[in-house]
Amino acid sequence: MNTQKVAITVPKSILIMIDKISQSKGISRSKLITSMLEQKLADEKAAYLKNAYDTVFDDNSIKEEQRSIAQWFEKAGNEGGQEW
Repeated sequence: MNTQKVAITVPKSILIMIDKISQSKGISRSKLITSMLEQKLADEKAAYLKNAYDTVFDDNSIKEEQRSIAQWFEKAGNEGGQEW
């Protein structure tokens, strides 16, 4: 993994918790913070994508288009050679 050092300022109470957790897990402070950031970023990405999908599919014209296409497929039947 390509890493880069950064300097951040955090409240002492948070640093104490980070140190206690990292010591109990037997990992470095940097590894703990990195894993926490990775999880938080994954959560944020998932929320962003959900919001993007919700925004698109909340559009009534898109809903109607999807409904129309689904109805067209239903009417197309299931004759030989058209199974999905």
